[in-house]
Order: sequence, then C-alpha cells, then structure tokens
Amino acid sequence: MAGKSLTLDEYRGLVGQEVGVSDWVDVPQSKIDAFAEVTGDHQFIHVNPELAAQTPFGTTIAHGYLTLSLLSVMAYQAMPGIKGTRMGVNYGLNKVRFMAPVKSGKRVRGRFTIADVTQRPDGAWQTTVNVSVEIDGETKPALAAEWITLAFVG
Repeated sequence: MAGKSLTLDEYRGLVGQEVGVSDWVDVPQSKIDAFAEVTGDHQFIHVNPELAAQTPFGTTIAHGYLTLSLLSVMAYQAMPGIKGTRMGVNYGLNKVRFMAPVKSGKRVRGRFTIADVTQRPDGAWQTTVNVSVEIDGETKPALAAEWITLAFVG
C-alpha cells in the first residue's frame, strides 16, 4: 500500500490492519555523528567507539531520538495516503518506548498498523498509528510508538 492514495473510506477501512513495512534504513556511524552534531548530544555512547566498546553494548549506538526521527522516511515508504490531502503534519506521540539499542552499522525498518482514524472539529483527519521499528538480525524492536498525524483533505 505504500505510496498508494486511497479514498477516505478505503483508508478508514484499514483501522486495525498492518498497512506496510518500510525498506531497511542504514544507521552508519556517520549518520549517528551527524545527528550528534545537529542536536549537540555528543554523549560518548554515541560518538566515541573506543569508550563505547567498554560498555555492555560493545560499540556505539544510535540516539533513541535519531531512530524515532527515521519514522518519517519509513512512513513515506510504507503508509498509504488519503486522496485529496492538501497537507499532512506530524501531530505528536502518545507513547514511545525505546526497547533495544540500535548499534552503529545496523539497519532498521518500520512496521505500521493504523489504530484509529477520526475527524477533528477543525476538519482534519487524525490518524493514530502503532509503529514498531525492527532491527535487522535482532529479536527485540528498537522502539514501539503510538504516532499521531493529521491530514487536511479537500
């Protein structure tokens, strides 16, 4: 369904269903370093391979918020759209749990399930999506979140 535009009725009919899985997204050290530079979060566990090697992780790990920020690119790949949408915006998150670290050099992908679609008083359509970010080769997901987006249709 990725990239497919559905009618509002078709889209609303997907509540409770997994609608897509993104492609794998690489998380190399260069991406982790760039995120550290942009956010100012230079904690050694993210940017110092020598010190990070001495931790239980054995290597540097991605910032949890870096992994969370990758939801947008994953959603573009995995989520269907609503026909006639003029604009879509990120409205926020109800829940986020960082469940396992993403080690430098790993790949992640998002698995998306539409939990709810409701019309707001301002006319926007609010979608609540349950998303799990899987780590290639790992059994525990990197994160689980309840993500809310708004679509302005018409």
